[in-house]
Amino acid sequence: MNHIRTNEFIENRTYDEIAVGETATLVRTLRPEDIQMFAIMSGDINPAHVDPEYANSSMFHEVIAHGMWGGALISTVLGTQFPGPGTIYIDQTLHFSRPVRVGDMLTVKVTCQRKFDHNHHMILDCICTNQDGHKVIAGTAEVLAPAEKIKRHKADLPEFRLAESREQRYQHLLDLSKGLSAIPMAVAHPVDAESLKGALLARDEGLIHPFLVGPEDRIRALAAQQGLSLEGCRMVNVPHFRAAAETAVGLARSKKVEALMKGALHTDELMVEVVDKDGLRTGRRISHVFLMDVPTYPRPLMITDAAVNVDPSLEDKVDIVQNAIDLAHMLKIPQPKVALLAAVETVNPKMRATVDAAALCKMADRGQITGALLDGPLAYDNAVSMLAARSKGINSAVAGQADILVVPEIESGNMLAKQLEYLADALAAGIVLGAQVPIVLTSRADSAETRAASTAIAVVMAHARRQAK
Repeated sequence: MNHIRTNEFIENRTYDEIAVGETATLVRTLRPEDIQMFAIMSGDINPAHVDPEYANSSMFHEVIAHGMWGGALISTVLGTQFPGPGTIYIDQTLHFSRPVRVGDMLTVKVTCQRKFDHNHHMILDCICTNQDGHKVIAGTAEVLAPAEKIKRHKADLPEFRLAESREQRYQHLLDLSKGLSAIPMAVAHPVDAESLKGALLARDEGLIHPFLVGPEDRIRALAAQQGLSLEGCRMVNVPHFRAAAETAVGLARSKKVEALMKGALHTDELMVEVVDKDGLRTGRRISHVFLMDVPTYPRPLMITDAAVNVDPSLEDKVDIVQNAIDLAHMLKIPQPKVALLAAVETVNPKMRATVDAAALCKMADRGQITGALLDGPLAYDNAVSMLAARSKGINSAVAGQADILVVPEIESGNMLAKQLEYLADALAAGIVLGAQVPIVLTSRADSAETRAASTAIAVVMAHARRQAK
């Protein structure tokens, strides 16, 4: 006799209700995330289970499940079905015959073999077979069966979401420049720990040959204090941050370096030299892009401009949009989807952001902006959620799947980027576009890893410019 449970309740079988020979079954298919979750829960990171490269060279030639994953399924049957709630585990023996691979479907069968009236113990046969009928696990369990009937609503468990680790996502950002040679980069005033570590980490990752521009004695003292090697770095000794910014820009203007990185100085202290008439201007408006890896979004997300242009005009936004599109092309996104953000998705003459968005879309139609699909105005939810877009009847190739978010002004952009970074665990890389060289422009609170990831984008841009010459 087999027992079927409803979806709403969990109910046991008492000692008196169970007869010798009765069975219960559970069927479960092994998914990759099952292996990962079991490793996280148990701490068992045996490479046979979590390292595909190692597993491919092992006797099984692929990743396999932890043996106790199947054992846990037996426990699931005993604790939730047969006998069910109120059951106390006494003993368990298991024999493992075959590995369980991703995609294998296990059938767990538990059979009552013996009952002991004097203490309400039971001996149960436990067997797990795969989809081919081969025995995978076999053993026996001894339990104290419940004496009282229990029927409860099933617990509403919290949602569990697996995401790549920050280290893995950081590596994805570094991989943007994979296969490209290191470039010379001037680092302006790296006199605090994170800015110096960021430059040296970028060096160690094979991204740059650093020119450290600042007070040499302070930089060397900081490196000694932090236990950092300055091997491979060129020192450019200047007395203070203003001289560091001016000198770093001069190195780029004279083509001795192909990119800049902001160190321990304010953004405007560097950018005032960049935008000076003798600085690094081009025919384009200078703008900033955050490239973000957001765990809950299926693709890289670019946000512009959240750091340089305070209240851009429509004319400014044309260059801001085109700068971001050109960067997307360099990052192998051939036709990026650009969402022009506003508070609403309809044009309202009283809301400048909506009027600008509509004008930018028409300019794209007329070829004044090229290389992308534009749509707007779009509210933020419509830009990143297909469900939100459909619920509002928005039929768009951009809505719900944007690659680039163009914000109305710096306040909304800065808050959006930092909200994603601090509340959604996003990784953010920051780069300045529209100048003669790419400029790594990160917050003073950013880690060395964030600075190195931003440098990877600069390397991609520098190589693209070499090819364009």
